[in-house]
Parts: sequence; structure tokens; C-alpha cells
Amino acid sequence: MSINQIIKDKNIKLTTARVAILELFKSANKPLSYEDIKKDIAMDKATFYRNISNFEEKGIINAFESNDRRRYFELNIKPHAHFVCVSCNSVKCIKTIDIDIPNHQINNVIINGKCDICILNNR
Repeated sequence: MSINQIIKDKNIKLTTARVAILELFKSANKPLSYEDIKKDIAMDKATFYRNISNFEEKGIINAFESNDRRRYFELNIKPHAHFVCVSCNSVKCIKTIDIDIPNHQINNVIINGKCDICILNNR
């Protein structure tokens, strides 16, 4: 689905900033924090977070907080788990775990542990 269609379906005003934010998340292969994308967007932090808040309310974006106390965001396409390394704070999507609890809606599952790189480097 196109970004323009997502915005239209959620009855949100189409702006350049909103399209820019959603395009970044659409092209990402993992959740991103503001710090990850601030160099790639032409807007201030307040504008970014104001739009993110709107997207979260409308169910377009999922968010979670990592061990490093950063909030990470991604398009709300299909619920899945995330692995967060307790040593280097890297974040990875885990698409192979299907999680289903009858009569419940799952938005995020966070699994904490050490990534392969930190295990190899004894961090």
C-alpha cells in the first residue's frame, strides 16, 4: 500500500513532513529511533514527534522503548517480535515467531539478550 493511501485511509491531512517520515519507515528493514533518522529528515524534533504521536493514535506506527531508553518506531504492518541486545542496544525484527493469544491484540513483543556480535566479542 502506498504512503498516500495509508494517510488517506486514516483520514489524516497529507503533508510533506508526514510523507517523508512514513517513507523512511517504509524503506527501513528494522525499527528506527529519531536519532537514527534525524539527519535524513528536514524537520525539527517537535514536528517529528507531533506527527509520530498522530500516527500512533491512528494505528499507523508501532513504538517501543529499548534498553538505551530510546523509542523505536516502525510501520504497523504485522505484529512481530523484536530482539534488543542488552550490550550494544542493537534492535532486530524477528519475523519467524508467530504469536497468537486468542481474544487478545498483540502490538509488540520484546526479547532481550545478547546478539551474536556481542557474544563473539565477549561484551
